[in-house]
Amino acid sequence: MSEPRSVVITGASRGLGLASATHLYRQGWQVVAAMRSPDAGIERLRAATRAASDDERLICVPLDLTDPASVATAAKMVQAAVGAPHAVVHNAGISAAGMAEETPISLWERMFATTIFGPVALTNALLPAMRDAGRGRIVMVSSQGGVRGMPATAAYSAAKGALERWGESLAAEIAPFGLGVTILVTGTYDTDIITDAGTSDCRDFDGPYARHHATMDRRGRFAMKHAARSPRRFAVGLAKALDDSAPFARHSVGPDARMLLMANRLLPGAALHQMIRLMMGLPRFGRLETQDARNG
Repeated sequence: MSEPRSVVITGASRGLGLASATHLYRQGWQVVAAMRSPDAGIERLRAATRAASDDERLICVPLDLTDPASVATAAKMVQAAVGAPHAVVHNAGISAAGMAEETPISLWERMFATTIFGPVALTNALLPAMRDAGRGRIVMVSSQGGVRGMPATAAYSAAKGALERWGESLAAEIAPFGLGVTILVTGTYDTDIITDAGTSDCRDFDGPYARHHATMDRRGRFAMKHAARSPRRFAVGLAKALDDSAPFARHSVGPDARMLLMANRLLPGAALHQMIRLMMGLPRFGRLETQDARNG
């Protein structure tokens, strides 16, 4: 009987990561669940999978992507547990709500550390073993913000865009060794992507962007209530993506992500900008400036 395929999933303690780890475990994968809070996270995973505490198909690895020492230690633990993993899923992420002007540089730095710098370091540490094995897949969980920069999520969109460009570059570099890269563009899911308490929501509802926030907050809540899908739906899409055999692949996971990717291919940039502005309910060009001038 062949040994199960192994997959490393970052951010596996909640949301999309928890759902993905649970689904892949049930499909027979050996899951290495990497997370910042392993004690609480592994208990949630065991409850979801009904795995025994000594089950070798469910392994927990502490990982703080903002700490280089933690990343290096996690890579060594992964290789000690499974050797060269068959797949690495970069799912961990944090959120940031607020205009670019409102978002502190410290949150920009943490965003890029979690989304880019930490995943790059982890991947680089695991690649030698994967190259030697001559197989493996790096999966990067992006979002609609990685396709097009979205208002009120500049730091998040910038980091996801960088993630996609890294993935494209990496795919060309490692393909000759039999390794591939898949980018998953996610839609709207009912999940609790978080940052440290008090740092994720930078919106100033009384500031110059008050009108933006009022409209976007109302529409965002409506979308979450009526359009958000279960994380289990994402896990199914991830499982399919892990069977990719092409050197590079990009998939949408969710109808709204699929529509945005299509619009991004078909519409010129100016038209897509206006479409997003209308969807978000933002004032047209110069509108607020004109009002301020009249009030003055």
